[in-house]
Amino acid sequence: MARPALILAALVMLAPASSSLAQQRELPVDSIADGVFVHTGQTAQMTRENNGAIANVGFVIGEDAVAVIDTGGSLREGQQLLAAIRARTNKPVRYVINTHGHPDHFFGNGAFVQDGTSFLGHANLPRALAARGQFYLDAFRRTMGDQLIDEIRIVPPTRLVSGTLNLDLGGRSLALRAWPAAHSDCDLTVLDEKTGTLFAGDLVFLTHTPVLDGSIRGWLGVIGELAALPAQRVVPGHGPVSEWPAALADERRYLETLASDVRRLVARGEPIAAAATAAGSERSRWELYDDFNARNATAAFSEIEWE
Repeated sequence: MARPALILAALVMLAPASSSLAQQRELPVDSIADGVFVHTGQTAQMTRENNGAIANVGFVIGEDAVAVIDTGGSLREGQQLLAAIRARTNKPVRYVINTHGHPDHFFGNGAFVQDGTSFLGHANLPRALAARGQFYLDAFRRTMGDQLIDEIRIVPPTRLVSGTLNLDLGGRSLALRAWPAAHSDCDLTVLDEKTGTLFAGDLVFLTHTPVLDGSIRGWLGVIGELAALPAQRVVPGHGPVSEWPAALADERRYLETLASDVRRLVARGEPIAAAATAAGSERSRWELYDDFNARNATAAFSEIEWE
């Protein structure tokens, strides 16, 4: 069986020169704190019309360098994010940090490949990309078409985080932390200690139905530790920038409801097909509920039935 590193290497594709329009157009970003900028993605599925720009992405400018936190759902979005950075500073982009391995967060990495830039991710991220990279590319092609897929490069991390790591941007420090399986098995958070801004990736959802691709028990456990982080505001993976830790309340309620409903189904001896009814009381509270809840419930059932 081929090693994951070899599989991943085979997936990396050379990107052709992109159009000057894509390079020159800036991704709209908001200044949410001193030196911290965020683009709020659409609450939607990835489509040709939105260029995959459905996740929140951002960057932090220090005295010496810039760190990018997630790069978006297409190379085009990554290029537009880079244009937004260059409109605000000529300092080097020293770090690109991927909060996890879902394509709406890392398919823009190719826009930042250059000498001197490190790509950081959870220690499990290379394995996740090796296992699912081709699936993500195939799904992207079906949804977005060959024109955009021809631009995609799967850029794996060059530096791994298995516990905690501090990055110095000059005059400000970013605290990175790798988490156990929760939303996924490769979740990483970034705290800008100067402003108290937490980039939580998909460990935090607001408005958008949470998506379970790791462990529901793990996620509920992680939420308690997340709440203790010394942040003032959070940039969730999806949804508006919000106060911390109040932003966790809706997600916590959803996950607790989902777990509780699934446990009742398991206790009654219901089959996994019945799992789709779990968390029905949450339907009116979230966008894209019908797209994700049944899948979440099935994943939760598969985990909880073995408790």
